[in-house]
Amino acid sequence: MSENSPSQSCPQTFIALAESLAEASATVIRRYFRQTVTVDDKADQSPVTIADRETEAALRDLLARRVPDHGVIGEEQAATNPGSDYVWVLDPIDGTKRFITGNPLFGTLIALLYRGQPILGVIDMPMLNERWIGASGRTTTFTDAKGTTEVRTRACPALDRAALASTSPEMFEGGNEEAFERVRKAAKLTQYGGDCYSYGLLSSGFTDVVIEAGLGTYDYMALAAVIKGAGGVITDWNGKTLTLKSDGRVVAAGDPACHAEALKCLSGA
Repeated sequence: MSENSPSQSCPQTFIALAESLAEASATVIRRYFRQTVTVDDKADQSPVTIADRETEAALRDLLARRVPDHGVIGEEQAATNPGSDYVWVLDPIDGTKRFITGNPLFGTLIALLYRGQPILGVIDMPMLNERWIGASGRTTTFTDAKGTTEVRTRACPALDRAALASTSPEMFEGGNEEAFERVRKAAKLTQYGGDCYSYGLLSSGFTDVVIEAGLGTYDYMALAAVIKGAGGVITDWNGKTLTLKSDGRVVAAGDPACHAEALKCLSGA
C-alpha cells in the first residue's frame, strides 16, 4: 500500500451525504456573501464571521441527523466523538479573508476519514458553482454548469516546466520561507491567492505544484482524496502521508516526478 492509499473504498452513501453537505453550506454562505457582516478576530488573529459559524453549525446538524455515530472535527467548534472510526473534517469557509472582501475565490472543504485516513474529500466553490469530489476507489470528478466529468492531473516531470501556486508568501516564515523560495526560483511561474481553489485546479490539470505552510487540519484533509483520485500526490514537506497530526506544511503535485523534485528543493538537498 502506497503512502497515499486509504485503507478502504468510500461508500456511495457517504459521497451522496458529502454532496448534501456541500449544498447546505452553499445555501448559508450565499445568504451572507457581499453583505455587511461583523468580522471578529480569533485568538490567532485570523478573521471569522457569522457565515463561518452558521455554515459549520448547519453541517454539524446534518451530520448529527444522518450519521450520529460519526465524529466531527471543525474549525469553529470543538471536536465531537473524534475517536470514531469515521470522522468528518470541516472547513466551512476556506479563505475567509477573500469572503469578507467580496472575492469569490473561497471554498468549503469537507473530508471523511476512516480510521485516520482520508477516503473522501470535497472542494466546493459556492460562488462559482464548481465542485471537486475525490473518493477512494474512484476517479476525482469536477462539476460545473456544463455537468460532471472525471478529471486528471497533467504530466509535468520537472519544476522548470511547472506552474507553482500558493495562497500567500506571508504563510512562510523562517526556514520555511527559505525552503519555499528555492522552489519558487526553480519553477517556471508562480501564482498566489488560490486558497483551496489551487488544489482543484491542480486536480484538473491546470496547475502543477501547490506548496503551503501553517495550515490547520481542516485546511488540508479534504485535499488528499481529491488530489489522489486525480492521479496526483500530496504529502507533508518530508514526503509523509498527511494525518490529523501533520504540521500543516503541504506539498501537492500532479506528477510524481515533480513532487519528488519539489521535496528535494524544500529540503535543500
